[in-house]
Amino acid sequence: MELKTHREIDPALSGELLQLEEGYAKVELRTTESMRADAEGLVHGGFCFCAADFAAMAAVNDPHVVLAGSESKFLAPVRVGEIVLFEAEVIARDGNRCTVRVVGDVEQTHVYEGTMHAVILKSHVLSL
Repeated sequence: MELKTHREIDPALSGELLQLEEGYAKVELRTTESMRADAEGLVHGGFCFCAADFAAMAAVNDPHVVLAGSESKFLAPVRVGEIVLFEAEVIARDGNRCTVRVVGDVEQTHVYEGTMHAVILKSHVLSL
């Protein structure tokens, strides 16, 4: 399946798309020193959210999809050097609105779970 959205996103910041199916995406975020938030090696949660968002948008996979809202839970810290796997699944569709469940894991530890609310627009958001 071909990715139709977020085609120019930087995988070093937002994660690399590993798997794409109808209504499903898997993204791998390899955390790096540039994501470090403190001396102990904590990764800033914004990078994890970014990868979760990318996974959700890929699961919807429409060129005009945008994030309209989200609920996120950061369940455990992520350390520099860890790899976070995000899996996103479309759980509901209502016209041009989609709800996507996203979970993120470092090995066997859940570090993130969230619900993304996406809207598919008629044209690119910047052309409206």
